[in-house]
Amino acid sequence: MPSNEKNALGQPKLKPTTPVPSDIEVSQQIVKNVGLLPLTDLATSANILPSELIPWGKSKAKICLSSLPRLAPLPQGNYIVCTGINPTPLGEGKSTTTIGLAQALGAALGHNSFACIRQPSQGPTFGIKGGAAGGGYAQVVPMEEFNLHLTGDIHAVTAANNLVAAAIDTRMFHEASQSDEALLRRLCPTGEFNAIMRRRLQKLGIGKESPADLTAEERRKFVRLDFDVDSITWQRVLDTCDRHLRRVEVGLGPKETVKNKEAGGERVQHSRKTGFDITVASEVMAVLALATDLTDLREKLGAMVVGYSKAGEPITTDDLGVGGAITVLMKDALMPTLMQTVERTPVLVHAGPFANIATGNSSIVADEIALKLVGKDGYVVTEAGFGADIGMEKFFNIKCRTSGLKPKCAVLVATIRALKMHGGGPVVKAGQPLATEYIEENVELVKKGCANLAKHIENANKFGVNVVVTINKFKTDKAAEVEVVRQAAMDAGAYDAVLSDHWSQGGYGAADLARAVVKACQANDEANFKFLYDLNLPIKTKVEIISKEIYGADGVDYSDLALKQIEQYEKSGFGNLPICVAKTQYSLSCDAAAKGVPTGFRITVREIRSCVGAGFLYPICGDINTIPGLPTRPGFYDVDIDLETGDVIGLF
Repeated sequence: MPSNEKNALGQPKLKPTTPVPSDIEVSQQIVKNVGLLPLTDLATSANILPSELIPWGKSKAKICLSSLPRLAPLPQGNYIVCTGINPTPLGEGKSTTTIGLAQALGAALGHNSFACIRQPSQGPTFGIKGGAAGGGYAQVVPMEEFNLHLTGDIHAVTAANNLVAAAIDTRMFHEASQSDEALLRRLCPTGEFNAIMRRRLQKLGIGKESPADLTAEERRKFVRLDFDVDSITWQRVLDTCDRHLRRVEVGLGPKETVKNKEAGGERVQHSRKTGFDITVASEVMAVLALATDLTDLREKLGAMVVGYSKAGEPITTDDLGVGGAITVLMKDALMPTLMQTVERTPVLVHAGPFANIATGNSSIVADEIALKLVGKDGYVVTEAGFGADIGMEKFFNIKCRTSGLKPKCAVLVATIRALKMHGGGPVVKAGQPLATEYIEENVELVKKGCANLAKHIENANKFGVNVVVTINKFKTDKAAEVEVVRQAAMDAGAYDAVLSDHWSQGGYGAADLARAVVKACQANDEANFKFLYDLNLPIKTKVEIISKEIYGADGVDYSDLALKQIEQYEKSGFGNLPICVAKTQYSLSCDAAAKGVPTGFRITVREIRSCVGAGFLYPICGDINTIPGLPTRPGFYDVDIDLETGDVIGLF
């Protein structure tokens, strides 16, 4: 694999082997035989100053946010979002394409380029889907470090989220067992208000300087959040797929009891039913992805609404007194992590929200830094999770609206396999052999399945960006099938459609895709970029626009709970927030089994959570779960360690 030849950027030219080894074998061969570019050299080549680099081991480093003011006056590069059609459970190589395209733009064409991707959750890493480093000869290395822990950002999100959860139950417990005077005495033991308490006083319109100056009414308003327990939407999180934690009861310990004021002082259990989400669905993760700097992070974290009082007033993390503490837990996580690909292309890894149950995009901070580092003639490829109906829609309507950044091109990843599934092919299941329809030539299935591709092209064009379709090559693909997809894409309004073989050939296998993307960016007119809806429209109208325009639904139905929540949010002044729909990634509809382009269906919203700090509302549709389960044979069965070398084995 080592080579004396150089690529377009002067780095060792990749020498792929056939057959392509497993992902982890490729990663370990690159690291051991070719070597990683030293972090300081990688940073220097990307215009990052030594003072802006915090090494985190030998293969990754944090980028200080002090780089932002220095980079601010510089022109930014070309912004590209990589998305895809509705996938099979096996994934269609969107992360791989993001990395392969970035490698092609740099190693093959000689442009400055960056890939910006999310940190993978350990849920799918040890479950079904696997990691998110890319694959084959288009991946981030060392892939085991990328996929396992990285720099601990997800753990920081878990800690911050669960500190808030603990604060909620603790506050309710103490309010249920203490008088106003006792609460004030314990909250202000020095007889003074601290900074976060002054935030609450300002919100309440109380201008007193000392706890001793509060009237009885002011004292009660200050010390009692008075939670309406049924309004609490904040849940605990962990970074593991564990279906048995979807519904739990907390507060069952022998010391979690309070005196019942209505039963003569008899002690009763202070318990309630709640549940767990997976960490990447936490609003803290969404805040991390959408914050623009440390000040913005602090304000967003402090503004997160965790529930409502019995009087209908929103209760924030700052009201709980925990906004500052969770910012401290998250301060290092706000710095993106620098890594590299198998061809030494720089990568910024940051944030990790799922697209089916969250915003599904890497961070604004990472994209902004990368766009400045590549310069006006450079390229940044950022990934939007799952299919274009969720990840791309949220990228445009939420992420771009928050950042102000305008993409010049959307790359839409398709595979012959997924198109055959959408054309009526047999069910595709992880861990089971593919049916013969997916291995043998079947042009008719591909033709029928292209309806799904066409719908996603139509959706992307609604935002005013040029769409380049890439057919991610598999060894079972046939030339006639590829040509059908290429022609269908062009007929549907794509700017171009290109076959790409980055998985087996690295950046050079995606050179044609890179050339198409460069042309699409040059031809793009940023003035054409637009959002799908106006923020000032009613909540239900915005949900309906997404459902009809993007999913193709006939309409939207709401549960009684969802209707009550909508009324509450609009009354609280949150009606002008964008919408982040949680739904299945496997279909344009909410029915995972409905392939192609379903018609005659309606979207069912069973509840709507508020992510006020992050800046969106979060309708949960169909039977989507905010913490996945594990299959009968999870991926962790194959993972182990070589006790002689210390190498990780079996990780894809």
